[in-house]
Amino acid sequence: MRDPLSLYVHIPFCSLKCSYCDFNSYAKLEHIVPEFTRALTAEMRLWSPAMAGRPVPTVFFGGGTPTLLPLEQMRAIMETLRKSFELTPDAEITTEANPGTVDLDYLRGLVAAGFNRLSFGVQSFDDAELLALDRIHTADDARQGYAWAREAGFPRINLDLIYGLPDQTLEHWQSNVEQALALGPDHLSMYALTVEDGTKLAYDIDHGRVPEPDGDLQADMWDWSRERLAAAGYEHYEISNWARPGEECRHNLVYWQNGDWLGVGPGAHSHLGGVRFADVYSPAQYIRLVDEAATRESPTAERDLIRAMPQVTFVDEQTPELQMADTAILALRLNDGLDVAAFEQRFATTIEATYGPQLAELTSLGFLERANGRLRLTDRGRYLANEVFVRLLPD
Repeated sequence: MRDPLSLYVHIPFCSLKCSYCDFNSYAKLEHIVPEFTRALTAEMRLWSPAMAGRPVPTVFFGGGTPTLLPLEQMRAIMETLRKSFELTPDAEITTEANPGTVDLDYLRGLVAAGFNRLSFGVQSFDDAELLALDRIHTADDARQGYAWAREAGFPRINLDLIYGLPDQTLEHWQSNVEQALALGPDHLSMYALTVEDGTKLAYDIDHGRVPEPDGDLQADMWDWSRERLAAAGYEHYEISNWARPGEECRHNLVYWQNGDWLGVGPGAHSHLGGVRFADVYSPAQYIRLVDEAATRESPTAERDLIRAMPQVTFVDEQTPELQMADTAILALRLNDGLDVAAFEQRFATTIEATYGPQLAELTSLGFLERANGRLRLTDRGRYLANEVFVRLLPD
């Protein structure tokens, strides 16, 4: 049996580009959805022979807004996915969704197609905050969408929220969290607002239209959230993620454990055997290059295939040092931390030989602790996680 492989499916379409978003997403391209679906399913078939024998325990549809695709297209993608890859019987199959793009019939259709986890991009339960973020839904839409998702039969629902919005007070944030908890989601993702170059938000801040995020206030919001969600029975298993016991996002755990995943779709990133690579970002170019790939005879070895695919435009064959750094840094984002024995077995070296001086310094600073065979961030280390991570990067 070959090692497991997770799948990421990128759907690049949006109704409106949000002010803070720097993801590979595009508004007003709905007219190319049929061509895109044809290319996406063709790319799955191109990868299929090289991935034979690799069980697929998780699939994640992200974007963009995957739920902008008509059900007919979602069914076609799922049908090809099942034929092209070896899904495990208990595979976690997730799609992101915007509350303003779904109704009960659509959600029932997703469940019938095999989706069993839904991640709603709610971001806020305050209509004024949603408007400032250029979200197309209202707080009522979010509550109604959640109710429909439960009625449709989704066994697991995640809500995404953003804190530290312009002019957002601690009290406003607390209200958002309380409204989310009142719905009873299985999982909550809470992200600090970050300002990405090239976004509308960055432009507005540069021109004095809105204030920059207040880092100290964001820290207070995060700290309060940790206490409140713990009291509500949620486990804080990753810096930005909380779940009811046993409801962690299995797909995202693959990323944090630096496992293997294949991304399909424009701009999708992949990690296979220490090689990171990505598809071309432009949907139009993606369609053209996948069509070109379909006319060629492809190699069956993974690394040869990566280099041969014309839609793959970025390839980084990582050094062992960078693979070790990625594995350590990603694992330290988790509450469980880094399994030292597993790290040493994976890389055939000791943690001390790799990071001896750094571990001594970070432990003396109170950022790291070691117990029960694991290396973990302390509470102080979580506040200053980037100070830890940068010390683990190779020179």
